[in-house]
Amino acid sequence: MKKIILCAIAIMAFGFANAQKTRFGVKGGLNIATIGGDDRANALVGFQLGGFAEVKVWKKLYIQPELLYSAQGGKFDGYYGERDYTVNLNYINVPVLAKYYITKQFTVEAGPQLGVLVSSKNTYDEKSVDVGFNLGAGYNFTDNFSVGIRYTIGLTNVYRYEDEYYGDFGYYDNRYTNNVLALTAAYKF
Repeated sequence: MKKIILCAIAIMAFGFANAQKTRFGVKGGLNIATIGGDDRANALVGFQLGGFAEVKVWKKLYIQPELLYSAQGGKFDGYYGERDYTVNLNYINVPVLAKYYITKQFTVEAGPQLGVLVSSKNTYDEKSVDVGFNLGAGYNFTDNFSVGIRYTIGLTNVYRYEDEYYGDFGYYDNRYTNNVLALTAAYKF
């Protein structure tokens, strides 16, 4: 986790070297999260909060590294009369996005994300590192205030084990991934 935080600080420090082309900001918003790979999974509402740097690379293209605290997980229906349960997973996520200004108001973004599990209120054996890929869009109301929508597609299994088996109808590979739809507001300084 120290390496991830140091890497994020290094990326943001790079921005100070190009201060005229870099802006910093804070963002926060609503997460609608689920754990993919299980047909019993339902959405869990959480939040995210953090900061970012917007580094101009070329004309309308920017790189946007972020450091976010994100509450994720999912709600599950119990098997055969068992109680329903909730999986709460809290991450420090470090997305690094390529951001393109289509117009002054509209932006699109995409890029990888690395997450470090900081807390879990479960008895499962969760992995401490999560990898995902982000796709999103944004609207700038002013030079400082914007809103965005982003979908994170989980690429790695949330749990240390893989639920793999061969049944009557073929081979199954249940990978349980974090999938998050985020609705955010951001303010740039």
